[in-house]
Amino acid sequence: MSLIDHDRADGADRTPDLLLAERDSLRRFVTGLMGRDPHGAEDVVQETLLRAWQSAGRLDWRDRPIRMWLFRVARNLVVDSRRRDRTVPVGITAADFGPVGPPPVPDHAEQVGDRRVLVSALRTLAPAHREVVARVHLLGQSGEDVARQLGLPQGTVKSRTHHGMRALRASLESQGPRTAGAGNHRGETVRGETR
Repeated sequence: MSLIDHDRADGADRTPDLLLAERDSLRRFVTGLMGRDPHGAEDVVQETLLRAWQSAGRLDWRDRPIRMWLFRVARNLVVDSRRRDRTVPVGITAADFGPVGPPPVPDHAEQVGDRRVLVSALRTLAPAHREVVARVHLLGQSGEDVARQLGLPQGTVKSRTHHGMRALRASLESQGPRTAGAGNHRGETVRGETR
């Protein structure tokens, strides 16, 4: 065995003692970096000591203090841990996770009131207009389907829908401000029909 091999063997025998001597100061250093995460700090300390043990043959234990090497490895492990914890998968934003608060609760009393106003306004329409408006706008049927079901030309269905919606809008506006703002009455298109 050469002199160099003898020194390395001697250093390898001292490795556990040197590492155990630095354990408490390393734990204090890591705890200072990580804050109130004692379990995470212990994990970093153990990983640092494990890496030192695995690298014992390559480290210069006699000429350089091992403490600086341990502190640098521990600091790098803490930085890597923080980076890993704050990563967000690509393509996902905070908006993809939905609203933060509880979902809004619908006001059933307001819905009941709106239905009553709508039903009373629908009763003011001529029966032919009421039938077409109800099928197109309340049941969501297409004008083509309504024409086929009622045996009417499509142009007649479009005309009755247009005039029925106009009369319905006038009836709702005459009932007051609560109902005037409740619907779509500015010439916007709904289901292909002008309102």
